[in-house]
Amino acid sequence: MRTVTKIKKPVKTARTTKAIKPTKTEKKVTFSKWDPAEIITTKGRVIAFLEEALEENDPDFLLETIGHIARSKGMAKIARELNLDRVGLYKSFAPDGNPSFKTVYKLLDILGLRMKLEQKSA
Repeated sequence: MRTVTKIKKPVKTARTTKAIKPTKTEKKVTFSKWDPAEIITTKGRVIAFLEEALEENDPDFLLETIGHIARSKGMAKIARELNLDRVGLYKSFAPDGNPSFKTVYKLLDILGLRMKLEQKSA
């Protein structure tokens, strides 16, 4: 008697297969950009975000973080308290923005925060 061995067909790779099209019942998956302002909801998180930004030792990153915190509290409300327009406040804390120290200081005051300096450890 003769034994028969089956030869397996090669497995198709991604290069040799056609793209799979979604059926009418399948939904498209979309992704949105993550917004840190959505999770800065408590005073503890505000402080944690600021402390982490200060650890980076990057002034631009710190200003961007302060902008996220301001957005989490409502830019229109904060702009009114700062006597600025909302668009101007957004521009100040945009990545290419340059808010004055006075604006940053007032914003931190509105958020119920104050700056404290300490000597660097050697």
